[in-house]
Amino acid sequence: MIKQCSVCEARWIGDQLYWDTGKEGCPHDLAGLLCNDMEDGACINPCKGSTSGQTWEKRRLFLKGEEF
Repeated sequence: MIKQCSVCEARWIGDQLYWDTGKEGCPHDLAGLLCNDMEDGACINPCKGSTSGQTWEKRRLFLKGEEF
């Protein structure tokens, strides 16, 4: 069964998130990079609110060579 978020168009096959590239994704990363910043309550990411995945701040620190 394929589920698609009406807010960001992310897709899940069963319980697995897949990026547009077809590569498996982590819903915690999606939450930190997108879902947590969206106001729309229609988001279907079961990990919305999670801070355990990637965030834009973590990526900025990584690019600067700093630890996070």
